[in-house]
Amino acid sequence: MNYKNIMVAGSGVLGSQIAFQVAFKGFQVSLYDINAEALDNGKKRIMNLMNRYQEDLSVTEDEVDAAFQRISYNCDLSKAVSEVDLVIEAVPEVVHIKNNFYKELGKVAPEETVFLTNSSLLLPSQFAEVTGRPEKFLALHFANEIWVNNTVEIMKHPRTDMKVFEDVVTFAKAIGMVVFPLYKEQPGYILNSLLDPFLEAAMKLWINEVADPETIDKMWMKATGSPLGPFAILDIIGMTTEYNVALSKASDRGDQQFEKLANIIKREFIDKGKLGKGGGEGFYKYPNPNFMNPNFLEG
Repeated sequence: MNYKNIMVAGSGVLGSQIAFQVAFKGFQVSLYDINAEALDNGKKRIMNLMNRYQEDLSVTEDEVDAAFQRISYNCDLSKAVSEVDLVIEAVPEVVHIKNNFYKELGKVAPEETVFLTNSSLLLPSQFAEVTGRPEKFLALHFANEIWVNNTVEIMKHPRTDMKVFEDVVTFAKAIGMVVFPLYKEQPGYILNSLLDPFLEAAMKLWINEVADPETIDKMWMKATGSPLGPFAILDIIGMTTEYNVALSKASDRGDQQFEKLANIIKREFIDKGKLGKGGGEGFYKYPNPNFMNPNFLEG
């Protein structure tokens, strides 16, 4: 492995986390997004992460400042990728957006550059051909809040070069991740194959007016001893991701419940600026959500 310069495409909740974690571990990072406004928002997220790293990992201000200095910002794709060895794509979970991104990326990236997708539910084989380098393309899926939930699932598709796969495993370990390799494509990998049906069931209980989010969370936490209920987890994932996933399911399955869910998330959350934990409010208000109240599980 000889990856030194890394580009992260997409400065949203997870993209900004990936960029900072990679920089924190000593790599040079080029953070790309479609315009200056998106990049400014990404920079703000990273500045907030600097505080979280100090709080959660007990690292010094000098260490997070040094990581911040290793990140450059660019909304010109050709400049952002011109000298990078590895691209980690974290753009929205929408097929045509990813397809368009890879078409443009393939035109301007150096021939030897490896492409990775952080897609949660979509398969790498869906995009392998459009990248123009299927043997140098695979999936690298991070959990949210990656500095503490430092897991990564690495999934190849049938044409991925095994040497590239092994190099990416080495890279993931170098950025502080516990690696879970998958040798066969699976929608949702391991984590989301288990988590997605759980969250889906919780959201259907909510939109069908069976119970409200706090009641559902309280039931799950009290009955299982889990520290988080499904709606607290959804706040961590973020409303934009949940909206895109619901739209994708509505399209793929022709299921009107997911269309209803997407509309509710957009109207009641995204349009009101309630983007989840990272934005200060989602199903709960942060930094002191109700589920953290010592009396939340009582009566």
